[in-house]
Amino acid sequence: MERHVDILAILCTLWGALAMLVGASLLLLSAGALAILFGPDGSAVGFAAGVTATAFAVMGVVALVWGGAHVGASALLRRRQPAGRVLTLGLAVVNLLVLPFGTALGAYALWTLLTDAGRRLFEPVVATQAQDSRLRTSGT
Repeated sequence: MERHVDILAILCTLWGALAMLVGASLLLLSAGALAILFGPDGSAVGFAAGVTATAFAVMGVVALVWGGAHVGASALLRRRQPAGRVLTLGLAVVNLLVLPFGTALGAYALWTLLTDAGRRLFEPVVATQAQDSRLRTSGT
């Protein structure tokens, strides 16, 4: 199961990088719409350019945050942090709605992280060591 978690971390990094690339592109498109707004023809297309610039800017920021969350979650997954598992599960549920690649990534993340073997990878080491010592002492 460790191999699946490592693959999931790589896929989350790629998905996040693509989302951040889309976000940067949308911010550049927003800048282009603002250039039209403040250009010589700005009065004729002012409303449309303003709405377009605002929409692109909002979607660009959302895409940057979404991509950053995936990259951050993948870093936590690689370190086997429980917060990374929880964050990735939350992102996976939303990814199920992003057809087709987000659905595949979300389903793979849910399958990987919700199995017993996947769950055990993210358990705190202290609790596991305490359970092992209790098992050893109860057996004697």
